Amino acid sequence: MNPVAATPAPGPLYQFRNAGLSLGGKLILDDIAIDIRKGEIVCIVGASGCGKTTLLRLAGGLFRPSTGSVLFEGTPMTAPRQDVAIVFQDYGRALLPWRTATGNVSLALEAAKVPARDRGPRIAACLAKVGLGGHADKYPTQMSGGMQQRLQIARCLAQDPQALLMDEPFGALDAMTRQSLQDEVLALHAETAATIVFVTHDLEEAIYLGDRVVGLLPHPGRVGIDIDIRLPRPRNQLATREDPEFLRLRRVLFDFIEKSEGHRA
Repeated sequence: MNPVAATPAPGPLYQFRNAGLSLGGKLILDDIAIDIRKGEIVCIVGASGCGKTTLLRLAGGLFRPSTGSVLFEGTPMTAPRQDVAIVFQDYGRALLPWRTATGNVSLALEAAKVPARDRGPRIAACLAKVGLGGHADKYPTQMSGGMQQRLQIARCLAQDPQALLMDEPFGALDAMTRQSLQDEVLALHAETAATIVFVTHDLEEAIYLGDRVVGLLPHPGRVGIDIDIRLPRPRNQLATREDPEFLRLRRVLFDFIEKSEGHRA
């Protein structure tokens, strides 16, 4: 069982105002109009190719919208921000193999120009939060996939982010490791109250983690469903997944994905 998260603060952290994006002359996202509140966990689902990762990159300032706007605390998101961290699915490429766990987390502090004398305690705290306190001197190649993904999360936590953007971070992991990391994300959210935007193909994962689930229709990507998840917290891997409301939500999202296949070009 994981801790109860703080109640999301009122007011949006992100505002997508009819945002659209074209790449190479192709419309990828169109008319995205959603707000994401401070402290909220919003999971993004949809069929392959619907633009989930592209939406996350808009939220991270890696792309600028071609139409409309993306606002962060009321300010247009035009470039990456220090207080917005991204956890990528491919942890093997995200980590530096020639740096230890300590060195990889230090990278975020170096980018923020934190003095070397102040880095040690912060690095140790971040590693401890993700259960890697005893592995500070290990290199990524000496770690399992789950440990490497924990290390990437620790590096993001070193940024002290307001928003944590997670792009299918557990997709390559086995089921037991994935569930363990899901609970760790909820525990970190309860501790930090960061806003989390979480992209996943796994509908049950989206329901288990989220305060809301937003589903995208494909070609171009656009919002097709936006539902509140009112399951009680703290969530529990067995009890929550057996809740009749969980099963109802799974059916709603499954039907949405199935029908969205008809929107393919």
